[in-house]
Amino acid sequence: MACSGTCQSGCYKDNDDEKERQKLEKKEEVNGSVPYGNDLNHQNICVKCKANETIAITNPTAAAAASGDADRFCADCFRSNLFGKFRFAVTSNAMISPSDKVLVAFSGGISSRVALQFVHEMQSKAQKNFDASRDRSLPVFSVGVAFVDESAICPVLSHEFDKAIEDIKLIVSNLTPPRKEFYVAPIASIYSSDLLDREERLKELLNAATDVTGKEDLLLHLRMLALQKIALENGYTKLVLGSCTSRIARHVITATVKGQGYSLAADIQYVDARREIPVVLPLRDCLTQELDMLCSLDSLKTVRIFDNPSTGINSLVSAFVKLLQEENPSRESTIVRTAGKLTPFCFNKIPENDDLDNHVASQRRQKKFNLKPNESLPPESFCPICYSPLNKSDLLSSSDVENDQTSTRTFGLKCCLSCQFQILPKEPSLMEQFYSLLPQPIIRRAKDGSHSNQRWLREQIQDCLLSDSEDGT
Repeated sequence: MACSGTCQSGCYKDNDDEKERQKLEKKEEVNGSVPYGNDLNHQNICVKCKANETIAITNPTAAAAASGDADRFCADCFRSNLFGKFRFAVTSNAMISPSDKVLVAFSGGISSRVALQFVHEMQSKAQKNFDASRDRSLPVFSVGVAFVDESAICPVLSHEFDKAIEDIKLIVSNLTPPRKEFYVAPIASIYSSDLLDREERLKELLNAATDVTGKEDLLLHLRMLALQKIALENGYTKLVLGSCTSRIARHVITATVKGQGYSLAADIQYVDARREIPVVLPLRDCLTQELDMLCSLDSLKTVRIFDNPSTGINSLVSAFVKLLQEENPSRESTIVRTAGKLTPFCFNKIPENDDLDNHVASQRRQKKFNLKPNESLPPESFCPICYSPLNKSDLLSSSDVENDQTSTRTFGLKCCLSCQFQILPKEPSLMEQFYSLLPQPIIRRAKDGSHSNQRWLREQIQDCLLSDSEDGT
């Protein structure tokens, strides 16, 4: 029996009030909200498992480098969520199949470190399933790690470089089983091995690009060329990059500012198969802050070798996006989601083969984005420098050059407008020097592209051409 309404001692509780309070707590718990009340423990419990304390309590150091996730999730749930994003991106886009040889581009930073860690975990799980199966009919994809040595253009003390390489080798060797091959390729390897002055030619090529932003962009394209060469020479079928949401958000803004809006959709998809070896971005949905916190939680060692702070347009955009992110932690994700509404190109999917999983994922993406081969453009209509797809006006202007000739004068016409304005020299004499310093793969792109364009143009007007029997003679 409850006390009278005038009693202030609190010696008894009304049974009906207690039942109502318990019902309210259960209802709130089902809806995913935890009643705080005066119990401080409720404010520091993971919102997912509702059992463990949040990262902000268990690891304040790691929480300082992250966003609001540290106040919401425990370490296990946070890691599970982040790996879930990675795994969903891989499986839904058929990035990795059992028969693949996957090359992970490793720079030593947090993004490539997490990408390597997650790829290793997928491979390790596949190996365990293979060992446990009876027929062992499903193979395990192999993994290699590639590091591009840029010491020729970014001077670093030899003993510091050697120590960094040893640290990277130790990181890779610890990710076993299975064993992973490790490659260190000088960026000057994009030139023929017969040349004795490869490093000097590379330096002169970069110096020929007088625009600061253009020089940074040219180095980025040459780095991709080096990674593609490593993959081709060693039989790899996929190239994994650690590009995350934060990096892609910056690229969206910079590409817009540089006038690369037409090709923007090609650069921000999960899959980019325009080159010989398809490039995949499994961390596309992960923020830098999340990756940084994971490295801190799991003590994932990173290696900083080449400190090349961006300048020019790239630096301004990075500072701008960083400011936006500080004001609203969802800004970077919003930028990428908005740009993601652009229609992808026909090469933004894994090429179809006999692999059933690849075929299903390819069909799913074609249905989602209404992907169809763009028959109004030839398949090789790309800028020879940055490999951006050329729009119709660029393609027609480049077709006006002489047949079967690619020279200093005609090379510029085959490049996209962004490369023409920011990378190519304006003076004819400097342009001749720049062209003479280009590696052969870029020159071959220009020649192959012109031949392909000529075939395509002939196919487009085939119905209007007179045959030998109709020439009136």
